[in-house]
Amino acid sequence: MINGRYNFAGLAILFVLIGVFCISINDLLIKQLSGGYPLHQIVFARSGIGILFTLLIVQYEGGFGILRTKRPGLHALRGILIVVANMTFFLALAVLPLADATALFFAAPLFITLLSIPILGEKVGPLRLSAVAVGFAGVIIMQRPWAGSDSLEVNRIVLLLPVLSALTYAMNQLLTRKLGVASKASAMAVYIQTAFIVVSVLFFVVAGDGRFADQATNASVVFLLRAWVWPADSDLWIFVGLGVNSAIIGYCLSQAYRLADAATVAPFEYIGLPLAVLWGFVVFGDLPVAEVWIGIALILGSGLFVFLRERHKARLLAHSQIKARN
Repeated sequence: MINGRYNFAGLAILFVLIGVFCISINDLLIKQLSGGYPLHQIVFARSGIGILFTLLIVQYEGGFGILRTKRPGLHALRGILIVVANMTFFLALAVLPLADATALFFAAPLFITLLSIPILGEKVGPLRLSAVAVGFAGVIIMQRPWAGSDSLEVNRIVLLLPVLSALTYAMNQLLTRKLGVASKASAMAVYIQTAFIVVSVLFFVVAGDGRFADQATNASVVFLLRAWVWPADSDLWIFVGLGVNSAIIGYCLSQAYRLADAATVAPFEYIGLPLAVLWGFVVFGDLPVAEVWIGIALILGSGLFVFLRERHKARLLAHSQIKARN
C-alpha cells in the first residue's frame, strides 16, 4: 500500500504496456495522415469515435453516474495538459522522423519520476535522481546544441515540441494518480476525450476553412491550420482505427496510473522507443542518426536503472514488513 492506496504493480504494468503499444500505432497512423488532413480534424475524428467506445466502458464500470466528480477543476486541468501534450507531439511528428520525435518525447518518464517528488510526495533517492540526470543528458544530445541552425534539418522549435509534450504529459499522468482514488479510469478517459473534442471544434471555428494555412511556410503550422476535407475512402478505416485506439489508450493509461505509483509505471513506457524505431523503418524507411541512437541508449539505460532500483526497494520493504510481523 502506498500513501494509504493499494499498489497493483503487475496489473498496472500490463495496462501501460498495452497503452504504449497502441500509442505507437496511433503515432504511425497520424503521421500517415499528416500530409493530407489538418491536425484538429484528425483529433476530432479520433476523439469523437473514441468517446463512443469509452462510454461503453463507462456503462460496464458503473454507468453514467461515475462521470460525476467533485473535482471538475483538476479534471479540466488534466484535460488541457493532455491536449497540449498530444498536439505539440503531433505537430513535431509531421516534420520529424517517427523515432526522433518519440525519443525526444521520452523525457516524459524522467519528468514523471522527478515531479512525483513534489506532486505526489513519493521518495526518489540519489541513485534514481542520478539516473534521471543521465536520461536528460540523452535528451540534450538529441537536441544537438552544438550544431548550427543551417546544419539542422528542422527548426529548433520543432525539436523542442516533443520535450514540451513530455513535460505536459508527465504532469497529466501525475494528476491521474492524484485523481485516480475517486475516479474510474473510463470516466477520466471520457473527460480527456471531451477536452480533445472541444479544442478541435474551437480550431475548426477559427481556422477550419484553411484561411491561415496559406500564409504559413512551416510544415507543422500547415498541419495545424490546413482546411478540413472529407476523408478519402481508403483513409476512412484509418480514422476509425484511430478512434478505437484512442479509447484503448485513454483507458489503459488512466488505469495504469491509478493502480500503481508513478515511479514504478513510468519506466515501462520506454517500450515505445523500440516500437517507434521499428515502425519508422518498416513504414517510412527512416533510421535514427548517431546522436539519436546515443540519446535512446542513455534514456533506456536510465529508465531500466530506475525500474530495477524501484523493484529492489520494494523487495527490501516487503522483507522488512515480514520480519516486523514475525
